[in-house]
Amino acid sequence: MVIPVHDVNPARRTPYVTYALIAANIAVFLITPGTLTGGSGLSQLCHLQAFLDHWAAVPRELIHGQLPTTVPTGDVGVGAGGPGCVVGPPGYDKSPQLSVLTAMFLHGGWVHLLGNMLFLLIFGNNIEDRLGHVRYLLFYGLCGYAAAYGFALVNADSGDPLIGASGAIAGVLGAYLVLYPKARVWVLVPFLIFLPLRLPAWIVLGFWFGLQAVYSSGTGVSEAGTVAYAAHVVGFLAGMLLAWPLRRGTPPPPEPRGLLWGRRAGHRW
Repeated sequence: MVIPVHDVNPARRTPYVTYALIAANIAVFLITPGTLTGGSGLSQLCHLQAFLDHWAAVPRELIHGQLPTTVPTGDVGVGAGGPGCVVGPPGYDKSPQLSVLTAMFLHGGWVHLLGNMLFLLIFGNNIEDRLGHVRYLLFYGLCGYAAAYGFALVNADSGDPLIGASGAIAGVLGAYLVLYPKARVWVLVPFLIFLPLRLPAWIVLGFWFGLQAVYSSGTGVSEAGTVAYAAHVVGFLAGMLLAWPLRRGTPPPPEPRGLLWGRRAGHRW
């Protein structure tokens, strides 16, 4: 696995939408139950379950429209089996279609959030620069919806909540691969130490997509059931498809000079 840290592909305009999306994701994460208070007790778990049932996307709801008749209320009670989360009729009206949008701003932890925001910060500015602010925001949303519904189609009976901006950000990566395949990306490669290298985007993003495709099949990863790798794959392909008509009119990134592959390049003779 490689960790991107910077791309050599300057943008012509300030990526206000990318910055706003990052700020919104962080703000929502900070108000998610348990983020600031920490703790992993039963009460905290019940509040989190109630929060996710309300705002997260659920494949069964998206495909079949099957909304639950009882949901966690956020309270703790004691039943025949001991303490547990109290359930009852939902005190809200939930739209499965709208839940895809709200789920795109929810994250399961700091690593999940910061990893997504790092990729969005590095690659989102150039896609926003190419599409413009409004079209970029629509593109981001379309990729997120495609990823969520694509995942739901292959997990139609699942009642597990689907959260995260990964599907939409995967679309950004797919568009970047189509529009800027030769742009150089500084990455850290874990090899005894973190080795800095500057690689073409097609290698970095192609490798990332290949891992997601393999992991989506459940091969080579133990937590394939908790990470929506299929959503990453669908989002990436959606981003490529949407960006494909723009590839001919996209100016190439500047040719990098100086450091190459982590070392200073010599003169050519």
